[in-house]
Amino acid sequence: MGKVSIGLRGWRFDESDLFTDEGEWRPVESIPEEPRHRLLRLQVVMNKPCDACYLIHGEENKRRCREATIVYGEPLEEVLLCDEHEADFLYWFRERGGSSVAGEETFRDAFHEWFDDGGRAPDGYGGMDHVEEAPDDLPDLPDPGELYEDDDEMLADERPDFEEGEGSGVSDTAGDADDDGDDEGDDGLSVDDLDLDREYPT
Repeated sequence: MGKVSIGLRGWRFDESDLFTDEGEWRPVESIPEEPRHRLLRLQVVMNKPCDACYLIHGEENKRRCREATIVYGEPLEEVLLCDEHEADFLYWFRERGGSSVAGEETFRDAFHEWFDDGGRAPDGYGGMDHVEEAPDDLPDLPDPGELYEDDDEMLADERPDFEEGEGSGVSDTAGDADDDGDDEGDDGLSVDDLDLDREYPT
């Protein structure tokens, strides 16, 4: 068994931690703590707006936000991103000090502050090749209540939910192009510069 993403790309799970040889979910109590935490948070944050889109458009224009497709960071400090804004996050993480706060309680806030101040990736900055294996064919995630019946913190999230009909991926980022941060041009970095063997970035 290899690595697989579930629901959102970014977090990678060892299939052997989650599934039996027959492809069925392991009993919850036999799933190691770290992937169990992430499974729960996935169910809480899936179908939420991209953090970067929401910083641009706010609650009033939330309908223009894209739905998040990617998650980085640790549970409770995770950053949710659409495909459009993944490069901005990776640039911040690699080149603007984001890696120095990985695993810290300030991780998400630090990215939000940088992005809200106009921080952006240079044009053409590379994203990542994600591990993804037929996520639509995977079994449904266990109910969050089965995983953490008494853990209100793990079940809570301050992000807004989409209303019915919102989150259709119509975010217009052209309006914020003039707000880009230090644009030093394409520095030649690409996905080939990443160590894809590490859990990146967490």
